[in-house]
Amino acid sequence: MKTHSWTSITLFAISLLILPLEVTAGQRTAEQYPERPAHRPAVPGPNGLVTAGHPLASMAGLRTLMAGGNAADAAVATLATLNVVRPQMSGMAGNGFVTLYDRVSDRVYSLGATGAAPLAVDPASLEADELNKGIRAGVVPGLFGGWIALLDRFGTMSLAQVLAPAIDYAENGHPIEASVVAAIESHRDLFESFPSSRRMFLPLGRVPEPGETFRMPDLANTLRKVVEAEQAALAAGKTRSDAFRAAFDRFYRGDIAEEMARFYRDNGGDFTMEDFGRYEPIWAEPLHTAYRGYDVYTSPPTSRGGLEVTMQLNLVEGFDLRALGAGSAETIHLLSEAIKVAKADVYAYAADPALVDVPLDELLSKNYAAARRSLIDPSRVMAYPGAGNPVRVDEFRSGARAAGEAEPEPGRGHLAERSYAGSTTSFSIADRFGNVVAATPTHGGAFGTGVVVGNTGLTFNNGSRIGSTSPYPDHVNYVRGGQIPILNNSPIIVLRDGRFHAALGTPGGETIGQTQFQVLVNLLDFGMPIQEAIAAPRFALSAEPNFYLPGAEVRFRLEDRLPDDVVETLEGLGYTVELAPGYAFGSIQGITFDAATGALMAGADPRRVAYAIGW
Repeated sequence: MKTHSWTSITLFAISLLILPLEVTAGQRTAEQYPERPAHRPAVPGPNGLVTAGHPLASMAGLRTLMAGGNAADAAVATLATLNVVRPQMSGMAGNGFVTLYDRVSDRVYSLGATGAAPLAVDPASLEADELNKGIRAGVVPGLFGGWIALLDRFGTMSLAQVLAPAIDYAENGHPIEASVVAAIESHRDLFESFPSSRRMFLPLGRVPEPGETFRMPDLANTLRKVVEAEQAALAAGKTRSDAFRAAFDRFYRGDIAEEMARFYRDNGGDFTMEDFGRYEPIWAEPLHTAYRGYDVYTSPPTSRGGLEVTMQLNLVEGFDLRALGAGSAETIHLLSEAIKVAKADVYAYAADPALVDVPLDELLSKNYAAARRSLIDPSRVMAYPGAGNPVRVDEFRSGARAAGEAEPEPGRGHLAERSYAGSTTSFSIADRFGNVVAATPTHGGAFGTGVVVGNTGLTFNNGSRIGSTSPYPDHVNYVRGGQIPILNNSPIIVLRDGRFHAALGTPGGETIGQTQFQVLVNLLDFGMPIQEAIAAPRFALSAEPNFYLPGAEVRFRLEDRLPDDVVETLEGLGYTVELAPGYAFGSIQGITFDAATGALMAGADPRRVAYAIGW
């Protein structure tokens, strides 16, 4: 195997950091830079690629590939490092989804690492803010179980090997990034409420300064504990799978779980040993749709984003987008309308499939897409529609329950209806063996519950919050004990003629499915290179009070880099256009394969501190 100088790798990474970024907000005429539609380079990787939401996380994944690991090994190294360097967005006690292409079996797999609400939760006794932050919020940690499942089924390395970079950064520190500092500042009052949170995020009695060395010793200790469990099992002659299970059991059934349960018991929370002991990650068939000769695979429920993206593609397949042109008002309008139609169905039907029968085949049928496409008028904007009935397509073509009958109003409860924002990260990895991983982990909202759990250094995903759950008691996604809330996370892998073509994923809360949809259209309809497809201007829809409610007021925001005539045409179609800063929505990381040249290329979004590295 080749040897590589870490000094040379570091200098290469630094050289990429100082490359010019895209044009600044406010420059809305594409003709100003016709030769440079993306001002970052796409990154080549003949031996492997990692594109993640922080440079140190990308480097942790790349180090793992260079040490002989595969994409699954590198994914866990990246996930663990993101816990340290982007703690507001992802963590060992968070949730997430992984979509994986395995070259040996030539199949795509989906892994759900998502925990349920505690069995004892009583939403009738809680306010919406309590379901969002604090000791009564949260769901069972899912992501660590996902790390174990991924390594056990597809990895080649030990937990000790892949967690080494994260343990090093947590124990010895790293320069804290400005967005993490800003997130800590915004949560300072909550952190002050618990000694464990103060110790983690306000270690000197104040918010850290950007660039200051930041350490997470309690988290490092928890990571060491699961490694100790694995290594002790191996030393006792156990199999690799048994050793992974020993680490899993120490977290969910051993002393780590006991510390988590003790903390919640002592502080008036709902989590118990039973909640942790019930958890298992879920391997499931990915959602699939065929789109213009491509096979698109993504996460099934409890992801709603995967269903949203595939339904959106089915809806716009009936329009000649290429003829309308990338970035045209006409294309933007059709994409925006497809998002609304898909969301109306997704918010009605996507739920925990262990408890609810989700009609996936019917929702993804081309027949149903054709029926729902009839709602889209290319000449004007529509109001946010009601859900259709995918089981009886002909009777419910328009989405109305019956002729002249309005969509029923959901039963109002005491909870505030407005959704809470999410905080997520994402990455994609390709290895030299032909395997590819796309993953989107999340804490839900920033720092999840915002409560560091005892001496573990962990914060739980706040999946109990309104948005992941419905505020309406008669809805399938109202928060219930033991039910897994829905996430928008939905990493995607695309095949063409049976070969890997693209992998991508993004954070962005409500905009995850929207962002991935727009970038997929850029790639598959308009043939853009990966970095150009990522950097291109985007729009985002939000709803007041939420997308659960038919007739909700939909807000349309557009990044301000498109020509004025595009904005004027959209206004003529009935949009109230709000211009956002030039790079505002999402942070997508992607990898593409060019079958003609054999080149693997990665792109990273300039909208955050994402970074692509290859070797």
